[in-house]
Amino acid sequence: MKDPIQNVALYGGSFDPVHLGHLEVARAAAAKFKLERVYFVPADVQPLKTQQPVTHFYHRHAMLALALEGEARFLPSLLEAPEIVRAAGQAASYTVDTVARMRARLRPGTRLYFLIGVDAFQQIGRWRSAAELLRAAEFIVASRPGFSFQDVARALPAELRPSEAGSRRLLETGSLETNGATIHLLPGVHQEVSATAIREAARQGIGLEKLVPRGVAEYITKLKIYDEDEEPGTPQLPQR
Repeated sequence: MKDPIQNVALYGGSFDPVHLGHLEVARAAAAKFKLERVYFVPADVQPLKTQQPVTHFYHRHAMLALALEGEARFLPSLLEAPEIVRAAGQAASYTVDTVARMRARLRPGTRLYFLIGVDAFQQIGRWRSAAELLRAAEFIVASRPGFSFQDVARALPAELRPSEAGSRRLLETGSLETNGATIHLLPGVHQEVSATAIREAARQGIGLEKLVPRGVAEYITKLKIYDEDEEPGTPQLPQR
């Protein structure tokens, strides 16, 4: 008897830090698409945000490990760790390369998804090799109030934009296959958590556990990750 096809997802982002909204999206996607594994992939350097300050990769990875404790299907990933990105000769994390690295590790027949918020998906046409990327994994787009299905279709590269009939199918079914790419919508999952609110709560020492998992709140507080007056420093890299 053949093993059932595995459903695996990559969930990309800066995760600076991971918060309760991220977990809610991942749980909803795992339930709807029967995902056996969701790998949270913090980016080392995001190509479209190279000037934006970001907490060191290994602090963000450590916070993910704490947040995902007890979540059997969710795992923190090192696919975009600084060493891996540099070894590939890149100065930033390109998702098309990340998906290819993950695909090479999966057994044949595994169904690979990429989970992304609608805000980030609006920029998908600017990502490196966008059409190739969208054909390499099925995208799950977590929507939020204020965005329509048409917004998702319009964000696609020109060669992948659906016809009017395809846009109607997306509206009716929540899924769209267009020129080799497959897009799924994940509506109705939204918990507004802003990085600004997390940083303010961390500085004041009030309400942080309402925004991030408890282990993450303790890590932020103990190491003063978002304290303006103290630099948490570079964490010790894992030993090989």
